[in-house]
Amino acid sequence: MEQTNTDWVDEVSFDDAGLIPVIAQDFESHRVLMVAWMNKTALFETVRTGLATYWSRSRDQLWRKGESSGHEQAVKSLQLDCDGDVLTLVVEQKGNIACHTGRNSCFFRVLTKDGWQISEPVLKDPKEIYSDG
Repeated sequence: MEQTNTDWVDEVSFDDAGLIPVIAQDFESHRVLMVAWMNKTALFETVRTGLATYWSRSRDQLWRKGESSGHEQAVKSLQLDCDGDVLTLVVEQKGNIACHTGRNSCFFRVLTKDGWQISEPVLKDPKEIYSDG
């Protein structure tokens, strides 16, 4: 995936904060796993390494998916929408867990007549995934 020329980034429209939303989609199931943000540095790092790297707005820093959980996202393809302001990463999700709650996808709540209902199980307790040491 690494590119020797960087002209392609000129077609990416970052917002006023220098960010672009990114949809991570599973390459086998095509399911949306998560939505995150990238700045230009995160985008270049993702292309350079082939591993999804995002910008954490809450921590104000680069964040390589899986750096603490081991649940990396190997990028199979990167797609830019028609307006140049949204990216889709088609990824191989390591460990089948993309969500910090221990689920496959961050989209595990479905709106029903009774409100939001959890639609999928926790695959691994987050306490087992993330530790302080």
